[in-house]
Amino acid sequence: MFRKRRTLSFYQKKRVITPKLLKEILSWICITCLAILIAFVIVHLYGTRVGNVGDSMEPTIANGQGVLVDRIAFKIFGPRKNDIIVFLPNGNTNSHFYVKRVVAVSGDKVQIVDGELYINGKVQEDKNGLYDKMEDGGIAENVIKLERGEYFVLGDNRNGSEDSRSADIGIVKDNMIVGKAWYKIKFNDKSGGFIN
Repeated sequence: MFRKRRTLSFYQKKRVITPKLLKEILSWICITCLAILIAFVIVHLYGTRVGNVGDSMEPTIANGQGVLVDRIAFKIFGPRKNDIIVFLPNGNTNSHFYVKRVVAVSGDKVQIVDGELYINGKVQEDKNGLYDKMEDGGIAENVIKLERGEYFVLGDNRNGSEDSRSADIGIVKDNMIVGKAWYKIKFNDKSGGFIN
């Protein structure tokens, strides 16, 4: 008995595109586009990465360390006292991003006297011993009343920071703020993690 040899065939059956197959292909395309759109929105709102320039936020954030910026929380809630924000001074898009801590919000009165920060006439105590006494009060040597949508920011390294005390930076306004820094990326020996 002879067995029939299998031969290679280069001819395949034509696949007929049925409405069911077409519907399935379109649904996969829609799901893929939706997933890409959702990923883009999440990255844009919560994952914008900005590098910290200089040592003004030491020891909280190191020079060159990246932070992720939450753009949506600022739009909904606005900056609160002790938040670390990312902004462009005077809205200058040609400048690098500044990363600073909000120490006073709209309605507060700010003054720096003998190196101490006063908010609404009360000295702000440094319970953790994080901040040095400020050598220069800058424009805050006189009382500054913050209007609606204005914030006073300082770097954690108070004597190595260009911040709201400087006339070049001054009071930070809503339209200058990019968002809130919420997560610092691991950098060399510095730990990463959520920002307090």
